[in-house]
Amino acid sequence: AFSFRSGVFPEPPPTRQVNQGTLGPQVAPVAPGAVVETASGVCKFSGQRLSWWQARESCEQRFGHLARQPPNGALAPRLRDPVWVGPREAPLRRPPQRRAHTTAALVFGERTADKAARLRTPLPALGALTACAHVQWDAASPDAAALFSLAVPAQANALQLRAFAEPGGAVRAALVVRGHHAPFLAAFRADGRWHHVCATWEQRGGRWALFADGRRRAGARGLGAGHSVPPGGILVLGQDQDSLGGGFSARDAFSGNLTDFHLWARALSSAQLLRARACAPPPDGLLFRWDPGALDVTPSLLPAVRVRLLCPVPSEECPTWNPGPRTEGSELCLQSRPFLCCYRPETYRRLQDARSWPGQDVISRVNALANAIVLLSDPLSEAHGVLSLAKASSFLDILERVLAEEAAPLGPAALLAVVRFLKRVTALGAGEPEPLTGPWEQLGQSVMSVASLVLEEQVADAWLSIREVAGGPMALVGIVQRLAPLLSTMLTSERPQIHIQRSHAGLSGVFLVHSWFTSRTFQHTLAGPGLEPQASDSMEEASRVQRFLRTQVGSAIISSEVWDVTGEVNTAVTFHLQHQAQPSVPSPRPSPDTGGAWATTGCSVAALYQDSAACFCNHSTNFAVLLQVYDVQRSPEEESLLRTVSFVGCGVSFCALATTFLLFLAAGVPKSERTTVHKNLTFSLASAEGFLMASEWAKANKVACVAVTAAMHLLFLVAFSWMLVEGLLLWSKVVAVSMRPGPRMRLYYAIGWGVPVSIVAITLAAFPGDYVAPGHCWLNVHTDAIWAFVGPVLFVLTANTCILARVVMVTVSSARRRARMLSPRPRLQQQVRMQLWATVKPVLVLLPVLGLSWLVGLLVHHGPAWAYAAVGLNACQGPYIFLVYAAYNGEVRSALQRMTEKKAAEMLAGRWGGRPRHRGCVYPLQPHLPGGQPLAPRSLGGGAGQPCGLACRWKTHGSQRYGLITL
Repeated sequence: AFSFRSGVFPEPPPTRQVNQGTLGPQVAPVAPGAVVETASGVCKFSGQRLSWWQARESCEQRFGHLARQPPNGALAPRLRDPVWVGPREAPLRRPPQRRAHTTAALVFGERTADKAARLRTPLPALGALTACAHVQWDAASPDAAALFSLAVPAQANALQLRAFAEPGGAVRAALVVRGHHAPFLAAFRADGRWHHVCATWEQRGGRWALFADGRRRAGARGLGAGHSVPPGGILVLGQDQDSLGGGFSARDAFSGNLTDFHLWARALSSAQLLRARACAPPPDGLLFRWDPGALDVTPSLLPAVRVRLLCPVPSEECPTWNPGPRTEGSELCLQSRPFLCCYRPETYRRLQDARSWPGQDVISRVNALANAIVLLSDPLSEAHGVLSLAKASSFLDILERVLAEEAAPLGPAALLAVVRFLKRVTALGAGEPEPLTGPWEQLGQSVMSVASLVLEEQVADAWLSIREVAGGPMALVGIVQRLAPLLSTMLTSERPQIHIQRSHAGLSGVFLVHSWFTSRTFQHTLAGPGLEPQASDSMEEASRVQRFLRTQVGSAIISSEVWDVTGEVNTAVTFHLQHQAQPSVPSPRPSPDTGGAWATTGCSVAALYQDSAACFCNHSTNFAVLLQVYDVQRSPEEESLLRTVSFVGCGVSFCALATTFLLFLAAGVPKSERTTVHKNLTFSLASAEGFLMASEWAKANKVACVAVTAAMHLLFLVAFSWMLVEGLLLWSKVVAVSMRPGPRMRLYYAIGWGVPVSIVAITLAAFPGDYVAPGHCWLNVHTDAIWAFVGPVLFVLTANTCILARVVMVTVSSARRRARMLSPRPRLQQQVRMQLWATVKPVLVLLPVLGLSWLVGLLVHHGPAWAYAAVGLNACQGPYIFLVYAAYNGEVRSALQRMTEKKAAEMLAGRWGGRPRHRGCVYPLQPHLPGGQPLAPRSLGGGAGQPCGLACRWKTHGSQRYGLITL
């Protein structure tokens, strides 16, 4: 519920203006600056219309945040337009920016035979490739032309991309592989603009695809399937080769402009092609990076011209709330919309009190020297005017001079105003489509100077005063961290790094930009070794100081980020940290509500030395990554949920498999080929899942991680090999109907254990340094090591799928014949029911033991839902095997019944002393018939050591009852 108050907050109270009209009373729209008290906090209506990024920046600069839940109650009728709300999931931390990319382009004018550019280096054998380029097509040339062509010694038309322009229509493109021509399909409009065009092809299945401007335009299979491109190929841009490296003609020449050509020895995914379009080509498998100097260019194409391309960024949508239908939605983040800035009630009251805090004289002096409003005494007010880079640099110089000359400790009001101004400076360019150009290095020097001055030891009391509002010194970490990517725009190949150092703060960047601080400053501010908090006069102040002084910075590395031209990159990072001599502060506890906290999620100790430690931050191994053939970036929430679900499901499956294996051993199930297969399968799968659960702890040690990975690799392969053996045994019993005893078990053991051991040994020998993935304890997806597991698994699943299909056909046929024997003319409904059950039953029974539920693991790249499905299905395999092959298995239940009867007989026999034996069976008593004639004992067993059954029979003779116990 919302309520409007005038006595609680000294803001101008919003008045309800009611207009009486023909439609009845109407509530006036909410006025700019109106303050609304809610059940969860206080919100202030800005009145400005900004993009989502700028709205979030505006709220954060005033130490608030966007409304995190849709408005309702009294406020909803007073809103006229959709408003921005906070995100449920964290979006990009900064708005994406279009980056200018200046490069050399080749100008193919008229269609002549003397214009071509050739790669100097012959190409290796290619089983897959991707070629991308920015193209400006000459719409006035309607004939088909070759954008590029690849010829090999044995074939001139090994691979080429051809296209033609329809007058006033589209440019249609087609891929040619080994002389086989795909159809011409529309790729992009013939509008004379730059377009990004890509073609991918794979030998496996002959899969090909055409992409234009980041979208898939065409694709199919069967083009050059099974045939790789032989080595020694020559690639030529702008011409069709009728012979190796020559045979050009004007008829097939390209007319237009071409630049930014890249060639990969693999087929890129859609996400990777988007990165290539955004001027960040993926480096893996890159054969040629655009460099006109590495081409043999005909003189008629020289000199190359310089062109400026704008690299696109993904358009992102941000959450909104529409007051009309009162529904949540989303719009492009760069749209301008109104918004609400919200606060916790305690924070809002303290911000109101900040106008009476000490330190107002510093604010007045800085504003007077700058002849402008630089520092705001009211932290809740909006900053007016546009802050340019030049003004920001000038104001920072004035601020640095005033802070350096200030003799008295900085007051909390001035410190809060300085922090807000630094936030405003580092937010320059937020939401702009292109990065601002200007003196970023000079501005960075000034920011670091001011940050160093406000980290002085005598400012600690002021930090304590504003900590509940601004988050403490960690606010400066966020400010400088946001400055680093702006400075990285100045890095070039001639200047690969920037280093800024001040007395208490520092920043260094080496393209992968890191933010650095000296630990001494924060130890003085946050409580370092040997520094005890001063006694406070009040218990409340003492409690607040204790909550603040419970975190110790033990390293110069406070924050680290990795960025490229498309934005922030998620990657594993290893830090090497020196030990402190006398650690004295307990472990930190995160406190999200108060702004600053240390995050250790996903980080662990990689190695521990006498005076240092190596820490590794990554993600964990789970069922979803076992069949993952390339990296999939997931959010921390998804990783945490996958880790939890996988651990719980793996534990349940492990317990079920272990119980099944122990039942096979303890119950004395008669030996058979099928029982042996099930024993080996349950043992290997249970062991593999046990190591999978242990991998979470093993990743902290490199040697242990390699050992656990090798063990999981071996045991999972053994499990799948025995799944294949189960399929072969099923084929021999059902399809081939071979009941002959023979030395098949030797072959089964060779398949089940020998082949996996050989695969693991060969993989370890082939990839000694790249066997384990850098992010978790499993096979490396950046090399071919992952295929040492995925390849055999795919073979097993394919074979077992075919076997299951054949078994279903046999059972359906048998059910049909049995139905005819029982009833020559069965009803249609009965016939359909019998055949349906004959189809479903073998699938349900054989699905877990054949491992076909693992097929879902091949789809984890297509979204989080598939990852969760793979984890869930694989976790259910163990319980399913227990139910089908143990709990409801006739042999197991019979063995358990025999074992129970034997135990009952032994317990009953122990109650009587005399126990004559006959052929290995024990009789607790000697039964007599009436008249004193003993009953001759009769054994039910086959000899000594054979199982005996116990039965009790009672007969009545006259008034007496006689019992007979038979073993």
